[in-house]
Amino acid sequence: METEIKKTLEDIKPALRRHMGDIEFVRFENGVVYVKMLGMCHGCPLSEVTLKAGIEEILKSRVPEVTEVRALA
Repeated sequence: METEIKKTLEDIKPALRRHMGDIEFVRFENGVVYVKMLGMCHGCPLSEVTLKAGIEEILKSRVPEVTEVRALA
């Protein structure tokens, strides 16, 4: 399952990089994917929208075991 999550995040990275951002997988635990938002995404006011409405929805659609995505500081 971690492999599927990491592959999906790799698919998402080009879109983030176009805006000078990036994402790093930290861990998967009890249905929750923990990530670090990097580059311009770190601290951006819209990163929460990107995380929940974008990344989380894509991960949930591709990996049914994912219930939530949380960003770590």
